[in-house]
Amino acid sequence: MIEASESIVAPPPVRNGESDGPDPRPRETEPASPHEVVLRARSGWLPIDWAEIYAYRELFFFLIWRDVSARYKQTVLGSAWAVLQPLVMMLVFCLLAVVLKIPTPRVNGAEIPYPVFVFAGLIPWTVFSQGMPGSALSLVNNQHLLTKVYFPRLFLPMTAAAVYLVDMVYSLGIYAVILAIYRIVPSWTVVFLPLLILMTLISTLGVGTILASLTLFYRDFRHLVPFLVQFLMYATPVFYSASTITASRPWLGWILALNPMFGVIDAYRAVILGAPLDASALLISSTSGLVLFVFGLFYFRRTERRFADFA
Repeated sequence: MIEASESIVAPPPVRNGESDGPDPRPRETEPASPHEVVLRARSGWLPIDWAEIYAYRELFFFLIWRDVSARYKQTVLGSAWAVLQPLVMMLVFCLLAVVLKIPTPRVNGAEIPYPVFVFAGLIPWTVFSQGMPGSALSLVNNQHLLTKVYFPRLFLPMTAAAVYLVDMVYSLGIYAVILAIYRIVPSWTVVFLPLLILMTLISTLGVGTILASLTLFYRDFRHLVPFLVQFLMYATPVFYSASTITASRPWLGWILALNPMFGVIDAYRAVILGAPLDASALLISSTSGLVLFVFGLFYFRRTERRFADFA
């Protein structure tokens, strides 16, 4: 009787340095798709996506709150610095007026106390002189956000400038106290003040958005911005009246009015104190500010695709 026995097949020998793992022989794979997808950034001048900005509006207000909270964090005086800075500058300009014997400004034939005159110019100038450099450095100071998360990049210079509108509220309150001390009643034209505040913000963003892109690409601009602010302060009627220039040299006044803050600051005094308004200077400065604003937005949008490469 012949007994049936199972045949045992021995496994293949294992070579030195190899393990008994999966079969190393290549497997058949699906053929690659004949269609190739190529992603390219759009070129040319791109429009502003206002719908996207509106969709991210909560983030915009959060960034403003973050910047406001961080400005005076771990300071003894806190938000009092928003009041002290324009007051100190007012005292410095008043001292210079005494030393340099600057004539007392007049409005409709009546003398205006110099603190009242100069503080009216310091209110918008403080927003511009701090908001514009803040916008210019906004991309450099937030490089870590440019490469990690997506959001409308325009929020960075916008929030950097909008933060100083909070300081303007404090300054307007202090100015109301100064007017009460000197017993000066604002003119009814003060109702147009919100339009001038809007023009101040537009001019600040116009210059700030252009410099924000340039500062990210060329870091030399972060050292040039303070010189630009200092130059514009002397070219802007902050501590002097624009009429002292335009009265004797009208052509020089038209050139200086290309500065977007020249006619705007003079208009602040006009609507608050009832002084004569230089409509031509305001028109030129407002047009200059609007042109810078529109160009700044489109230039920022055009260069936005390269931000991550320089961050």
